[in-house]
Amino acid sequence: MDESIRWRNMRTAPRDGSRILVTIRASEQGPGAVDLVYWSNGDRFGSDGWRSSDSTPGLIVAYAEPELKCWMPLPGVNMDAMLRPPAWEGEDEKELDGSGI
Repeated sequence: MDESIRWRNMRTAPRDGSRILVTIRASEQGPGAVDLVYWSNGDRFGSDGWRSSDSTPGLIVAYAEPELKCWMPLPGVNMDAMLRPPAWEGEDEKELDGSGI
């Protein structure tokens, strides 16, 4: 697998509006999942934060920092467009991006 396609710590996620994949933590509302999100600097529809890429103005799906476990860049065009990586199920941040070594 391409080294650029791996889960990384959320502290390193780009906050420039580019779209990325994230693992959403499991909660009482359901199991962990993967979503496509971007960082929004805020506007008349909401404050700064992570928003689901398919949100529409006025109907925003926003994620609080603690809800997101890790991120990865979108797969390149050489990968199967329908391939979606499974949600990260390992231990929290200490194992992401080699930081536990």
